[in-house]
Formats: sequence, C-alpha cells, structure tokens
Amino acid sequence: MDINLLIEGLLTTLSPVNLLLVILGMLIGVLFGSLPGISSSMAIVLMLPFTYYMGIIPSIILLVAIYAGAAYGGSITAILFNTPGTPEAVATTFDGYPLAKQGKAGRALGLAISASAFGGIFSVFVMLFLSPPLSVVALKIQSAEYFALALLGMAVISAVGTKNAVKALVSGFIGITLAMIGMDPINGSDRFTFGHIDLLNGIEFIPIMIGAFALGEVLTQVVERSESKKFTTNEKIKLEGYKLKDLVVHKWVLLKSSVIGTLVGILPGTGGSIAAFVSYGEAMRSSKNKEKFGQGAEEGVVAPESANNAAAGGAMIPTLVLGIPGSPTTAVILAALTLQGLQPGPQLMSEQPLLLYCIFFAMLIASVITFIGGRVGIKSFGYVLNLPYSTLAMFIIGLSLIGSYAVSNNMFDVWIMLAFGLIGYFMKKYEFSPASLILGLVLGKMMEETFRRQLLITDGNYASFFTQPISAVIIMLAIVSLFYPVISKYVTLGLKKDKNKISEAS
Repeated sequence: MDINLLIEGLLTTLSPVNLLLVILGMLIGVLFGSLPGISSSMAIVLMLPFTYYMGIIPSIILLVAIYAGAAYGGSITAILFNTPGTPEAVATTFDGYPLAKQGKAGRALGLAISASAFGGIFSVFVMLFLSPPLSVVALKIQSAEYFALALLGMAVISAVGTKNAVKALVSGFIGITLAMIGMDPINGSDRFTFGHIDLLNGIEFIPIMIGAFALGEVLTQVVERSESKKFTTNEKIKLEGYKLKDLVVHKWVLLKSSVIGTLVGILPGTGGSIAAFVSYGEAMRSSKNKEKFGQGAEEGVVAPESANNAAAGGAMIPTLVLGIPGSPTTAVILAALTLQGLQPGPQLMSEQPLLLYCIFFAMLIASVITFIGGRVGIKSFGYVLNLPYSTLAMFIIGLSLIGSYAVSNNMFDVWIMLAFGLIGYFMKKYEFSPASLILGLVLGKMMEETFRRQLLITDGNYASFFTQPISAVIIMLAIVSLFYPVISKYVTLGLKKDKNKISEAS
C-alpha cells in the first residue's frame, strides 16, 4: 500500500467541494433508498447527467456516496411501515416492523443505523486491503458456484417469514415459477407469456415486493382495525431509547454478517438482497432464541442491515478491479466511469491509483455521516408512527403506486403491484410467506440460468456441481442449513430423554 497515495486520497476527499458532494450524495441516497421502488440505481441514473461536466474524482465520489446512503435508506420504511424501500431491505422487515409495532421503532432504527455503518466501514476496509487477492478468487466463481450460492439462499426459505416450513417452501417455489415467466435465458424462446407482450421481459420483482409487503400490510391493518372498530387513530407509540453500547451484545452477528455481505457482494451480479437473506438465515440458524425471529428479534435487524451495506462495498471490488459489475447499482457506476473516459479493470489500478483511495474514503465518510445523522433523526422518523393510520395508509399507497410505476413507467407494473397486494394479504392471513415468495423470485432466474449453463458446459454432467471444491462446500452448507432445524430438534429430544433416564436412575 502506498502511504503517500493514501494520505493524498484522504486530503482530496476532505477538500470542501468533495466533502460537500459526499454529504449531498449520502442525503440523496437515503432519500431515494427510503422511497419504495426508487432504488439507488435509479438515484444514480438521475444524477448521472450532472456528472458529465465534473471531474473524474468528484463525480465518482458523488455516485458512491449515493450508493452508500441508499443502502441504509431502505431500512427506514421497512421498519416503520413494513415497506422495504429497496430490495436489500426486504429481510429487515421480518423483525424490524414487529419491533416498531411493539413501540421499539427508535431502537430498531438505531440498530439498523449502527449495523449499516459497521457493515459499510467493514467492507470498505476489505475493499482497500484485499481487492487484488479477492479479485483472483472471484474469477474462479463459475456457473456451478453461482448455482450453489442460489441453492444456499433457497435453503434459507424454510426458515423465513413463517413458522410453517412447508408453507415457506411452497411460497418460495411460487416465486421460482414466477421468475420463469418471460424469455428463456438460454435459447431465447418465450414461455408462460400467454401472448401478452408485457410479460416477454418477465415480471419485475419490485412491484411484486411493494404489493406483497406494503399494500398487503395496509389491507391487513385496515381489516384488523375495521374488526376492532379503530378506523382513524393509532395508539400513541413510545419510542424506546437506544444506546450504542447495546450493539456490543450483537458483536458476533455484526461481524459474521459483514463477512457474509462482503463475500456475497464480491460475487458479480449477486447484490445486497441475497447477502441480507443469507445472513438473516445464518443468524437465525446460530441463534439460541430462534423462536424470537419474526417476532421482533434484534439480531433479525442487525444481520441483514450489516450484510446489505457490506455487500455495497464488496460489490465495488469486481467493478473496479475486474470491470465486472457486482450489482445493478455498480453497473450504473461502471457506465459513469466509462463516460468519464476510464476503462474499469486491472489497468484502472495503475492508471488511476488515486481514484481507489478517494472511493474508499468517500464510502467511509458517508457511512460515518449516516451513523451520526441517522441517530439524530431517529426520533423524527419514529414519530411518524403516531400519525393517524388513515393518513399513513394513504401515504403508503401513494408511495406504492409511484414506486411501481417508476420502475419502467408502465401501468402494467401498477396492476401487478395491486394484484400482489391482494395475494400478499391472503398469504399473511393463511400464514404463507411473502418473504419466501420474493426470495424465490430473486434467486429463481439465477438458479435456473446457472444450472442449465453448467450442464451445457459439462455435457450434462451433474457430478460437476460436486467435483468443484467451492461449489461442493456451498452445496453442503445449503443441505446442512435446510436440515439443521430437524436434526437439532431430534438431538434436543434425545438429550432430554437421556437426562430423564439419568435422573430416574439416580
């Protein structure tokens, strides 16, 4: 590491103009990230024209600060309204929203801010020190490994969003089926489109996500309040305090989830949503209080938030070092680099060595500012919950309509959102899992495409998934994760029986 370049990068980032761009980018990112359907990639696309006449370093500093801010922003509406602002925040709704309903919105937001900052800071240090060696490992990730990773994500389905594992798996397979609508990824033929031109490109999962979570929750609340004769007012919610030292309790969850998020983020094309689901499932699997998950477990907020923010930093590694976007948002950043006349890839490190350090400090400062500014704004966010629910419901519905339409400026997406609002309501009523549906939809396309591509490469050799070391290890982890609840249950019963026999004998 070149210390002189490191110092120069810090001083360049802390210059008044660049520091102002970091703060501005962070605020824009949080704002866009908190609006359902208006993601970080859309925020960057909208800001891209303003960077045409800026220098290389200021423009990239602005864009990566937006990226860092949006990674946290999605958790705000996820916790307050059960409405994930970004796909990465879906897993945060599982326990963040139940905590808010218990009057612990301030605590949930505080945990989300601290975990987001930790994950972001962790990943940028990894990006700085380990970019070259990790980029070599990323090049070895092929179709078999991607399929194994998707399989690991699907194994999490059995423990996500509902106490009934069978209903969770059914929900997940419905999501996989929906992911198959559109053009075949291998031969390009259309399938399950029924002659409808809007289905040729498949179904966007953002309208489904907004409908199943946001609108489904509004319908659930309206029905419950109608039955209890509470039409217009909320019970006043007391914001429970949150102290930084409380996060020390979850230090191992923080560290483990940040590692998972960074590693998943490094894999090109994966992104924070997969990292959040995998880390949430791992946090649940390793927890001593599994029954609390889905009911307001603090680890259920810490794990996905630290993972999806760590994935943001991890995704920058293949983008800068290999010229391969690590996520949809970094694909837009890649385009921004190209517009500036740069060629992302190995030569970028030698041609623009200062740029990497500036990106590092921009993301680091954005994470710190998010942590400080977010803690100041916790109470103002939480007091939103004390508004009459009739006002909140109309606000959420308005955001849902705008967010769904903004995905592709198409009314078809709005109809999809409304349809899945009803589906989401009935799924919650009959204890199916909307979260598993979304996870299946997110992973289904990647799972099918990588599975079929691997078979084409190996002439139909199914054993190739197990003969490649990385793939074999990930598949074994998926199998263990899937059957761990059953195994642990029988082991626990066996230990209880042995304990009873010993006590009877004595």
